Amino acid sequence: ETIKVALEQTPPELAGDIVDRGIVLTGGGALLKNLDHFLRLKTGLPIMLTEDPLSTVVLGSGKALEEIELLKDVLS
Repeated sequence: ETIKVALEQTPPELAGDIVDRGIVLTGGGALLKNLDHFLRLKTGLPIMLTEDPLSTVVLGSGKALEEIELLKDVLS
């Protein structure tokens, strides 16, 4: 239910990308057994897991820190 609410509140330009390309699961939660199948069933959207969900979180965090100046407006 929470995912459906989040999708309903997503800006239209981003929602279109999600419908076309699907959702990519990362992080430890992505490793929960059959989570991708459950979300696919509930949303009707393509759901994919990254190759190494735990590493993608670390790599993404590192990239965000490298570009912290760009993110200041978003984070404040």
